Amino acid sequence: MTIPPGTAGWIVRRAVLALAVVAGVATLTFVLIHLAPGDPIYVLAGDGGSPSYYADMRAKYGLDRPLLDQFIRYVRAVTRADFGYSFMFQAPVSRVLAQHAPASLLLGFTALILATVAGFLVGLATGARPNGVLDVAVRALSSVAYSAPVFWTGQMFILLLAVKLGLLPAGGLTSARVDLRGVRHIADVARHLVLPAITLALPFLAVVARVTHAAVADALHEPFVLAAKARGLSRTRIVMRHVATLAAVPLVALVGEHAASVVAGAALTEALFGWPGLGYLVLHASLHRDYPLVTATFVVISASVVLFNAATDVACAYLDPRITLS
Repeated sequence: MTIPPGTAGWIVRRAVLALAVVAGVATLTFVLIHLAPGDPIYVLAGDGGSPSYYADMRAKYGLDRPLLDQFIRYVRAVTRADFGYSFMFQAPVSRVLAQHAPASLLLGFTALILATVAGFLVGLATGARPNGVLDVAVRALSSVAYSAPVFWTGQMFILLLAVKLGLLPAGGLTSARVDLRGVRHIADVARHLVLPAITLALPFLAVVARVTHAAVADALHEPFVLAAKARGLSRTRIVMRHVATLAAVPLVALVGEHAASVVAGAALTEALFGWPGLGYLVLHASLHRDYPLVTATFVVISASVVLFNAATDVACAYLDPRITLS
């Protein structure tokens, strides 16, 4: 397979841009978290220590140095793939991230797939027959789903499905009082995944449905679609064979733009359901002023955003030959 002309230059430009974005996010996060009120030493050692004890603790974690010196030392460590030592967990940051990342990936990708597939199917159905009963109902429901805060939606699900009906667990990754193995463990995780995944997926599902609806409406007026109608093809066949592929191009761009934030930025959802992912981790790390852990988490999230955006451009170019990477 030949590489299209201009692709090498595009790769170089995207790599430079990725490094600039990640470096900017790391710098901004490092400065803001250090300037925030609060001292991590008091969180670690309590309020009853002596001044000499606090001085020793600051020296141990390098917090007695000037901020610029701390930043230079941190940058040097990151270039060696060393994100430092977590104050809160008393463990290397890379190990803490590796322990919590699978939970975020599981929740984020489940919500992303649910929102993308369901939203695309709903958008196809409503876009093929605009202004119908289904279209009006979906527009009303999507407005509610998009505008409702996730913490309110999640609480309603917990109160109704977990507390009142007892159908699903209210939080956590697994059941706390049982030790399940194999298939039973997978089923237990799946039951705990349902409520947070739906809560996280609903706002993005509404966006996907509306974007797909608009893309289908535009595609129905393309010349090749009108030609297919003139040949006597049914509406369903036209939508499934011709319109769906064309409508998928803006959907791919939309999913790629929001995928990283859905996967790694679900702090409110994870906190509400006690889901031990990166969002839950960075929230508690911020409260404990765990500088290395907070900075490293945002570096990982920003790098994920850049990678997803690059993959989105490639996917769009593959789906639509009119789009080039040069």
